[in-house]
Amino acid sequence: MPQAAPELTRRRQCLPRMQGAAAPRGQGQSLSKMDTLGRPWVILLTYVLAALELTCLFMQFSILPYLSRRLGMDSVAFGYLQTIFGVLQLLGGPVFGRFADQHGARAALSLSFVAGSALYLLLATACSPALPGPFLLFASRLPGALMHTLPAAQMVITDLTAPAERPAALGRLGLCFGVGVILGSLLGGTLNTECGIHCPAIVALVANLLGAILSVTCIPASTKGAPVDAQATPPARPGPPASEQRPAWTGEPKASVFDLRAITRLLLLPGVLPVFLIKVVSGFPSGLFMVMFSIISMDFFQLEPSQAGYLMSFFGVLQMVVQGLVIGRLSSHFSEEALLRAGVLVFMVVGLGMALMSTVLHFCLLVPGLVFSLCTLHVVTDSMLTKAVSASDTGTMLGLCASVQPLTRTLGPTLGGLLYRSFGVPVFGQVQFAVNFFLFLVLWRKPMSQKRDKAW
Repeated sequence: MPQAAPELTRRRQCLPRMQGAAAPRGQGQSLSKMDTLGRPWVILLTYVLAALELTCLFMQFSILPYLSRRLGMDSVAFGYLQTIFGVLQLLGGPVFGRFADQHGARAALSLSFVAGSALYLLLATACSPALPGPFLLFASRLPGALMHTLPAAQMVITDLTAPAERPAALGRLGLCFGVGVILGSLLGGTLNTECGIHCPAIVALVANLLGAILSVTCIPASTKGAPVDAQATPPARPGPPASEQRPAWTGEPKASVFDLRAITRLLLLPGVLPVFLIKVVSGFPSGLFMVMFSIISMDFFQLEPSQAGYLMSFFGVLQMVVQGLVIGRLSSHFSEEALLRAGVLVFMVVGLGMALMSTVLHFCLLVPGLVFSLCTLHVVTDSMLTKAVSASDTGTMLGLCASVQPLTRTLGPTLGGLLYRSFGVPVFGQVQFAVNFFLFLVLWRKPMSQKRDKAW
């Protein structure tokens, strides 16, 4: 018996190596590369890539109105252009998320940057007088269906952070968004004025090609295989019937990325649908207001273009501070459900103030509360939803979350225009107060923590 102890110890030491040798080939490679780069460097690079893509996106937003006017397009055609982009991103978000789950975050980031390169290439060619500009401008919206760098970055961060650290890590993407708003708008206007309207599109094209190269060479092939401390056990979720289950060793192809049943199945998991509905409904009235803000700033607030730009910069700086710094610290002291209730409550107060405001000074006083609610709603619901699904479905869930803003941009111009023309600016605050008051009552009477604890 004493001689058997060393033999037993040797076998136990060899067992992890045997298990590692039997691991899937792709996962072993991803873990090896993860050990080489280190998770902090991968997360930092992900933040840089997200800021790069958002900067390019706001660069093209800053020149798009001037380019459409130069091509002879009226406001109706420009509205169609915006609606097409919103619809394509709305439809492409869940499909892109499912692609990320099946092929990994590196493939998803690379695909997003390649699609962005195609968009900016078409946008640059639309600036040429010798080519059919309006046709190329509308064609440049098509790659937008696959431009989802932010959800892909969220997927990387979700896979590489522990659940307790996830709200703070996702919240830091707000810094990337603020950098994109400020730097993209500044670069777009400056390059347009100094070098011509085609210059921002060319710079964005080069930046996206660089982003694609960095994604391919520096991001691990599969971040889902990376070890994460204190990883929560995924909830039990209903699987397909026994007749539809296939052994993993059969080598049969996976379900298509366009499988709608696999996408909508996530919404039926315990604790998912209520949070997702809150994410959609709570911020929708303020989203309508922000879609109509350019018109409201001219007609209601009587602002000059430069003054409206300063106000949007103020909005962007506040978003950087709140989402990048405040949300992370609050998440370490309060539960996600408490933060969600606080966001809905502040939405109510801001909605009441918007219904009564009459000057731009009143709106400036309401902006911090509005930004806090928007950031809290975005970060906390994303974190809660990714925790409610298994690690293999986080990309699909983040793709569904990414479709919420395109939904607002799609319905916003028409619905917001009708409300503004019929009832004026106060209607946005009234609707926001009413919707969030109802949601607050639901959250107060039916806490989600019990259901979530049972699911986890």
